Amino acid sequence: MSFEITGKLIVKYNTMQRSETFKTREFVIEKSDDINGRVINNYIKFQAVQDRTAIVDRFNEGETVKVYFNIKGTRWEKDGRVNYITNLDAWRMESVVAGGATQDSMPNYNASQEVSSGGGTADDLPF
Repeated sequence: MSFEITGKLIVKYNTMQRSETFKTREFVIEKSDDINGRVINNYIKFQAVQDRTAIVDRFNEGETVKVYFNIKGTRWEKDGRVNYITNLDAWRMESVVAGGATQDSMPNYNASQEVSSGGGTADDLPF
């Protein structure tokens, strides 16, 4: 299952070579939510692996981005202790520009078009 979230890119970390054949790169976005007039900021750390480590390169810190990711959970055992690790594995990023393609995908209905096409006021119903 795939998820997506939009927020401001706060920090990009360097790519880490974990083994000869495995590399990761982490980055953080800030997601702000207005809950009953109170702004709550959440800082969400993602990881990109292997060939996806380069997806962060074309974005600047402070830029608003949309991140597409999967949730990955792992069971890890060492010295008889069991631990569970959850990773947010990013696989795609897009720039979000105010007034850009994200908003243009919604139809733009303005009141002047409704009035002129219906011949009456916006409150008139066709039935």
